[in-house]
Amino acid sequence: MTEGGVVVGPDGLARCPWGISTDDYVEYHDTEWGVPVHGDDALFERLCLEAFQSGLSWITILRRREGFRAAFDGFAIAKVAEYDDADVERLLADTGIIRNRAKILACIANAKTAQDLPGGLDKLIWSHAPNPKPRRKAPRTVADVPAVTPESEALAKDLRKKGFKFVGPTTAYAMMQACGLVDDHLAACHARRMPR
Repeated sequence: MTEGGVVVGPDGLARCPWGISTDDYVEYHDTEWGVPVHGDDALFERLCLEAFQSGLSWITILRRREGFRAAFDGFAIAKVAEYDDADVERLLADTGIIRNRAKILACIANAKTAQDLPGGLDKLIWSHAPNPKPRRKAPRTVADVPAVTPESEALAKDLRKKGFKFVGPTTAYAMMQACGLVDDHLAACHARRMPR
């Protein structure tokens, strides 16, 4: 049943329409998406996964996330920054991940950049969180959710300026949504965390 842009599931909970299409999405929508994420390695993982998602469906990445974590040493920046050509070949042969050479090389390069980042990745990313006042109105429908914002454009520009790769404003905004810098759960969604 659809109501106010959300879909009410068999459990009686109203969710964003994308968050009810599969069991994987229900779990991710209800427990992770939009929840604030902190820590350099945790944010590095999200940045890499959003880059790997580029051109693909998020469900493809979500279902391979454990494979990515195993292949990339839990996305520990210090470990990934040390990867060499042998690691690239190992990753290209790993069927548990998306085997795209450009994205793999970007992930490794981004680890090296993150490792040398003054203040760390957490500080840089969260410095681009939208100012809470005035608060943006909660989206009522999926059509109200932007793909890009001035903050995501600024974050992407800042990341690229510092040497990060595969981070455009759309990828940056998807990461901002996933990591809780913004809350784009629809206004009637049970998982919305910010006041309406």
